[in-house]
Amino acid sequence: MPDGSIQLEHVWKKFRADKTVPKFYDQMTRFRRSIGSGNRYDYRWVLKDITLEVEPGKSLALIGINGSGKTTLLKIISQITYQSAGRCDVAGRIGALLSVTAGIHMELTGKENIFLYGAVMGMGRQSIRTKYDEIVEFAGLADAVDRQVKFYSLGMQMRLGFSIAAFLEPDVLLVDEVLAVGDANFQQKCLKRIGEIVKAGTTLLYVSHDLASVEATCETAVWLADAVAVASGPTREVVSLYRKAVEQNAALTTSTEGLVEILKVEIEASDGGQLRSECDLVVRLRLNSPEAIQANIFLGVSQGSAFPMFIVRHDGSFPAGDCEVVCTMRHVPLSKGRYSLWPAMSAHAGGKGKPLLPWRPAMSFDVMGPDFIKLPEGVMVMSNVYVGSDWEIN
Repeated sequence: MPDGSIQLEHVWKKFRADKTVPKFYDQMTRFRRSIGSGNRYDYRWVLKDITLEVEPGKSLALIGINGSGKTTLLKIISQITYQSAGRCDVAGRIGALLSVTAGIHMELTGKENIFLYGAVMGMGRQSIRTKYDEIVEFAGLADAVDRQVKFYSLGMQMRLGFSIAAFLEPDVLLVDEVLAVGDANFQQKCLKRIGEIVKAGTTLLYVSHDLASVEATCETAVWLADAVAVASGPTREVVSLYRKAVEQNAALTTSTEGLVEILKVEIEASDGGQLRSECDLVVRLRLNSPEAIQANIFLGVSQGSAFPMFIVRHDGSFPAGDCEVVCTMRHVPLSKGRYSLWPAMSAHAGGKGKPLLPWRPAMSFDVMGPDFIKLPEGVMVMSNVYVGSDWEIN
């Protein structure tokens, strides 16, 4: 296998699922099991029959909800833990950033951590020295590199950890959702650096809930759900399937916990034609409230997550019984794709509104127009979007 290759064949992983028990009882149970009596442990499978291959210099994203097995898979690849069954082969040096403080010793200084990490990766001191200034400059820690890491902020620790992992020339780089700790500028620097090392031949495995950065960074993706690989292939195709599944799983329940009930939802273009990029989007909501209320109503538009791309808001009076709310969003900046509409309402209560309608997707809709514009390498979507809107309550 050439350096940078990753091969997993029918990998399974299980963890004990025993409930917490009193210490003495636990000790007695272990003793009985050690002599062959008592019940067997209960286990839960966190990975089931995972097979994948990544060639040197390629980039693969792992996506899925929390608990789907992404981090466990990275830990198996980095040999922090081992599979219960199957085979995992990785060739070359591994740089792993699986948590903010992974591989960092709190009692050592930043400088000492750089040399220790390099030594663990099999690099000589001279090789580490040639990279030292780049690491410190990239992390922005010139004034703090001689201080113990335990006195660093969480963001400083993350910057140090990423800089070490990314500049000591690993053959395989594993990144697990740690960039969210950094500020926007450092996130941009990290993604740019990731692009540079992948071009230089490093293999990348990337885990993130930020689907925009996944699409901008990785060529292929694997979607994990309930411990199995649901889909794999080109990143955009897998992300599209994942977004649709998120929308379906969060489908609207009309018997909400709130006071207001949604009876009907309609979305159309203001001219009655197809929904297209930059058209005026008209949303009609038929609501029912048992009493007259003064409330804020929100409409958000998202693509595969509960975090909206933009939100419009209106403060109004809503009568008891049925009413129709019409919102016209002007020149909606959506490219071709499938989106979800998320309505919510909250009552006025001293600045902290009581929920009247929970934040849930009401329906999905398709927009026609130009294809998604691929972002420049290393760029993620972080800009705020303002959408003008007009409201009516009848």
